[in-house]
Amino acid sequence: MTTLEIKDLHVEVANPDEGAEPIRILKGVDLTVRSGETHAIMGPNGSGKSTLSYAIAGHPKYTVTSGSITLDGENVLEMSVDERARAGLFLAMQYPVEVPGVSTSNFLRTAVTAVRGEAPKLRHWVKEVKSSMAELEIDPAFAERSVNEGFSGGEKKRHEVLQLGLLKSKIAILDETDSGLDVDALRIVSEGVNRYKERENGGVLLITHYTRILRYIAPDHVHVFVGGRIVESGGSELADELDANGYVRFTGAAQSQEIGTATAGA
Repeated sequence: MTTLEIKDLHVEVANPDEGAEPIRILKGVDLTVRSGETHAIMGPNGSGKSTLSYAIAGHPKYTVTSGSITLDGENVLEMSVDERARAGLFLAMQYPVEVPGVSTSNFLRTAVTAVRGEAPKLRHWVKEVKSSMAELEIDPAFAERSVNEGFSGGEKKRHEVLQLGLLKSKIAILDETDSGLDVDALRIVSEGVNRYKERENGGVLLITHYTRILRYIAPDHVHVFVGGRIVESGGSELADELDANGYVRFTGAAQSQEIGTATAGA
């Protein structure tokens, strides 16, 4: 059993205005994700959802000012980015980057070697990659193309899920993996995430704006994220409410809380 535990997490970024105070984005996030669980984080644009994913992964742009992140009791914040990956954390990015000149096959084998601690035997590796690509309906020719270069949005997202399956990570953080996908690509990507969860008993933290992906990936827990914190948690019925009514009820409450906090500290 693997447990990712986030307690009272506060995160800020540098202000682009010279001499200005840093911008506070996360304002006390509490969340626990365990093996075999799927948690959906839902919220409007600018609420801090992607900041949470980057803070867990160790993006240098984001500074944790207080709070903690632990994986099975180990302090994640003391780990480098590669150490977090080897410990079992995986981030599927909202906007996967292109890496010209590096073939997908070399990239995947290098990543798996780094995480597993030894290079997979070539004969078994070729079969493993071909099988995984077939499940995600990825053309085998993509193995020799540069990483994400010239890939469509759906192809990039399928490549992210391909990495997840091959790395066999313990906790998958999926940052708007459904963004830009058509119906077929959404189904294929969702099936890949469900296979990962079933085979590896992995925990999933699914960040999304919309409920459509939740028709394919059933959440155990749904969290509404507004103003840099989780303002309400529940089951799938909470996602249904968001689909029907949007975030108005929650954004209004969050604004009132911010005003109350500021007044108390004045």
